[in-house]
Amino acid sequence: MAMFQDFFDGFRRFDYQNPDFENIGSWPAGIKFVALLLIAGAIIFGFYWFSIKDSYLRLERDTAREESLRQEYQSKAFRVANLDAFKEQLADMEETFGALLSQLPDETEMPGLLDDISTTGTQTGLEIVRITPNTEVLREFYIETPISISVRGAYHEMGNFVSAMSAIPRIVTLHDFNIQLQAQREARTDVEAPLNMTIQARTYRYNPGGVQ
Repeated sequence: MAMFQDFFDGFRRFDYQNPDFENIGSWPAGIKFVALLLIAGAIIFGFYWFSIKDSYLRLERDTAREESLRQEYQSKAFRVANLDAFKEQLADMEETFGALLSQLPDETEMPGLLDDISTTGTQTGLEIVRITPNTEVLREFYIETPISISVRGAYHEMGNFVSAMSAIPRIVTLHDFNIQLQAQREARTDVEAPLNMTIQARTYRYNPGGVQ
């Protein structure tokens, strides 16, 4: 009991306002014990702050990235596993693209395309009034050429003409249909209630200077 009494009496006798740091060995045992605990705590805190804390921060960052890295890995693994299939699809796409390009007329083939349109209209029983190419429109990787078409005939003949246009060996799309009843004094004698139809056809050719 005397030993514990001396231990706690040391806290009462110690001059807290003027501690003698040059003669720490003379401090009471209790004060030295507390000072040792504080120094040990400071060392442990400093070790954590300058070493372990950075490791924890890196661990938290890596943990946050874990899900995105897993998804990236799964995506790459899927692509690798299906690489041969992708190559085959790419070859098919290149073949299809080449086939489509072959259907795009170049400048020298435009007269032949106009002849095809005129022949298609005549074969379906229509009277060709006008087939006129308009100003070309430059697109990203192709050039679009609008063609104004004006014909006369009966409704079913016009339907046959529109249907037959899809059989032309070059890519031609049809837009802006306008059908009106022809004035009676201009009516053809071989059809009943003839109609006037204007339509815009668009054909396309490859633009080698466009964005690849």
